[in-house]
Amino acid sequence: MFTGIITDVGELRAATRQGEGDLRLVIATRYAMDEVALGASIACSGICLTVVDKGEAWFAADVSGETCARTTVGGWRAGRRINLERSLKLGDELGGHLVYGHVDGLARVVASHPEGDSTRWQLEAPGGFEGLVAAKGSVALDGVSLTVNEVSGRCFGVNVIPHTAAHTTFGLLGVGDLVNFEADMLARYVARLLGAKQAAA
Repeated sequence: MFTGIITDVGELRAATRQGEGDLRLVIATRYAMDEVALGASIACSGICLTVVDKGEAWFAADVSGETCARTTVGGWRAGRRINLERSLKLGDELGGHLVYGHVDGLARVVASHPEGDSTRWQLEAPGGFEGLVAAKGSVALDGVSLTVNEVSGRCFGVNVIPHTAAHTTFGLLGVGDLVNFEADMLARYVARLLGAKQAAA
């Protein structure tokens, strides 16, 4: 479990095919890897991955074909910048919202424009998930916890402050780019409960 507060931006050193659709990623990081156990979870641009190998300033993670098909990771190439967050420990400050690292699908950037010192980003939610995005609710985009400002159909807007743009990959995004999208788990359970009540009525 994570909070959506990015603590490092890593760089993909290599992405190697391991089998039918699977990948082995090697990611450079500023984390002190002697403090990270093999088997630990690290969110990589919103995807919860397991550390399977490590060294000084790098770690490796395996990615299944299913994850490659449902996230942006299948298109990652060496040199790509990756938002990183270590898993939440009990007692840690919860600065964002509860993020599970289970990507629902891909959101597309449809527009961006300055708004004061910030940037307003307009995105299109993956089909079928627009009902889980609510104004003033939370969403995780490439692992970054953001507040939704407005919703119109499948499109929704978020504001990214300069600090977030400088310390995540949001500063590198452009119109047409795809980002990993995870709906707020609270919204998911509310929708599930409402659906169950309607079915029982």
